[in-house]
Amino acid sequence: MDQQTRPSRRRRGIRALFGAACAVTVAVVGAVAVTEAHAEANRTLSGNETGYHNGYFFSYWKDSGNVSMTLGQGGNYSVNIQGGTNNWVGGKGWNPGARRVVNYSGSWSTQGNGYLALYGWTRNPLVEYYVVENYGNYNPASQAQRFGSVTTDGSTYDLYRTQRVNKPSIEGNNSTFYQYWSIRQQKRTGGTITVGNHFDAWTRAGLQLGNHDYQIMATEGYQSTVQSNITVSEGSGSNNPTTSPTTPPGNGGGGCTASLSAGDNWSDRYNLNVSVSGSSNWTVTMNLVAPQTVMSTWNTSASWPSQYQMVAKPNGSGNNFGVTIAKTNGSTTWPSVSCQAG
Repeated sequence: MDQQTRPSRRRRGIRALFGAACAVTVAVVGAVAVTEAHAEANRTLSGNETGYHNGYFFSYWKDSGNVSMTLGQGGNYSVNIQGGTNNWVGGKGWNPGARRVVNYSGSWSTQGNGYLALYGWTRNPLVEYYVVENYGNYNPASQAQRFGSVTTDGSTYDLYRTQRVNKPSIEGNNSTFYQYWSIRQQKRTGGTITVGNHFDAWTRAGLQLGNHDYQIMATEGYQSTVQSNITVSEGSGSNNPTTSPTTPPGNGGGGCTASLSAGDNWSDRYNLNVSVSGSSNWTVTMNLVAPQTVMSTWNTSASWPSQYQMVAKPNGSGNNFGVTIAKTNGSTTWPSVSCQAG
C-alpha cells in the first residue's frame, strides 16, 4: 500500500518429505510400492520469512505488532492481524510471477485499512504492483495518478500509479520505485483474476513492468484489524498470452473494446480520448461519475439517455473520439466505458 514500507525478502529452498514402505509375507515375497508424502503439515509463522510450503511460495512481513499466519494445505493460508500492528502483508502464490489465471476463495474482513490483492514485484524496472479485489475504509487511489481503466473478470478496474522514494523494497532499504494499482470497482472475496489483462492494461497506459519476482494472493493491514482465510490456485489457460479487453465483448457483429487515455487537463475540465478496436460499427456507452457531465465531444455521434450517461456511435471519422468533461470540486474521477459491436 502507499503508506507501507518493505524490507528486502530472502528465499528458502523447498523441502519435500518422502517415505517408503515395503512388506514381505511368510508365504509370498512381495513389495508394496514406494509412495511419496508430498503434503507438509500446517505451519504457523509469527516473524518475517519467505519460502515454500506445499508447493506454493509464501511471504510474511511485518514492521511491528503481533500477527499470526498459518500455512495450510495446498494454496491455503489464514492470518489474524491485530490492531496494534503498523503494517503487515503476506500470502501464498508463486515465484516468479507470470501471466497466469489465478483462482482464489475464502473469507476476508477488516476493521479499518486493509487490502485483499494479487501482489507482486518486478525488477528492471523495480515495480511493486497490486490487483486489489477488496479493501476497507481507505481506497489506495486516494492520492494516486489515474491512468484509465480495464474491464475484465466481471468488473471494471481503475488503473493508478504512485511513487515511493527512498523506501525499502526487494532490492534494499533505500529504493525509489513505482507502485502500479488495478482497483476493482465491485469489491469481492473470491473469483478469478486474469493477470495478463492487468499487465496489458498497464502497458497500454505506458506503465512498464520488468522481470518478474514473486507474486502472491496477499492480505494486507495497516494500523487495523484484519482476518482472512484464503485458498489460491492456478487456473487453466495460464500459459497462453491474452489480449486485455478494456470492455466486455459485445453482442451482434462480434466483440469490440474501448479504452480511455488522458488528454488535456485544466482547472475546470479535462479531455479523455476513447479508442475503439475490434469493429468499425460500434456503440460505446460512457457512464459518468455524478455530478460530472460531458461538455463537448468530437469525432463521434453522441446522445444522452440520462444526464450522466452518454452513448457514442461512429460518424465517419474513424474509431477514435474524445470528450471534454466538466470537473466538480477539482475531481477527475474517470467514467467507465463499455462497447457493443453491430
